[in-house]
Amino acid sequence: MISDIASAPDLRDLLRFYAEAGYDEAIEEASVNRFAEQQQRARQTAAAPARPAPAKPTREAPGPAPARPASRPAMPAAIPDEEQAQRARALAREARTLDELREIMARFDGCNLKFTAKNLVFADGNPEADLMLVGEAPGRDEDIEGLPFVGRSGQLLDRILAAIGRDRTSVYIANVIPWRPPGNREPSPLETEICRPFIERQIELASPKVLVTLGNPSTKLLLKAQTGIMRMRGTWQRYATISGAEIPAMPTLHPAYLLRNPAHKRLAWRDFLEVKSRLMALE
Repeated sequence: MISDIASAPDLRDLLRFYAEAGYDEAIEEASVNRFAEQQQRARQTAAAPARPAPAKPTREAPGPAPARPASRPAMPAAIPDEEQAQRARALAREARTLDELREIMARFDGCNLKFTAKNLVFADGNPEADLMLVGEAPGRDEDIEGLPFVGRSGQLLDRILAAIGRDRTSVYIANVIPWRPPGNREPSPLETEICRPFIERQIELASPKVLVTLGNPSTKLLLKAQTGIMRMRGTWQRYATISGAEIPAMPTLHPAYLLRNPAHKRLAWRDFLEVKSRLMALE
């Protein structure tokens, strides 16, 4: 019993668990005692005076049936569709600069994620850098700040970059999905497909010398791979831009995964050493 109490998580551990799980907003300010509500309703029902029985209606001569109110037209379901994916592709092609692309994405209303997110999370860092990193989607901190990788995952990413002599002034960071999914849920395949043209155009306009895909979702989407990240990480791939140019790409583990599995930081360290060597060879 003593050992169980000693190993029980404290309040800070529980709050951290809920934050990482995406529970960042309380439904109500104070908890509700449902049992007290039931008892109160029962007392009110018992104290209420008995109602008289309704009078039996008399029969009248049948008259014309009342007109039925006109039925309202059914509203279309607010879900993304393939038409929005085609629209995103057309809009992404129109962008000639990263600033234009950002303005286009800020106006785009074809993805439901935009309406539940606080901010568009476009990018951070130096758009002229030779190294670009792409994750999956913003979390709570990123949604609030409007910048990618600013929470605990971002702090770890900053330390990884510092270990190879880099910081946010010498890299360019973005996400496949620019709006936070509610509760940090996984983006749906159609939501991902709608956002795909934007990140592809963003990579093409940034034109880095080396691309790093962080985690399984961004690796599979950008590198069109079916293999899991644990088998792909550490091996050089080729990312093909829309115009046909090829960029060396290194798949590696996402910082959020490394926070949950610290023993695998050594694998990410090897991957970033490969990135550092490749960039030095391209100078």
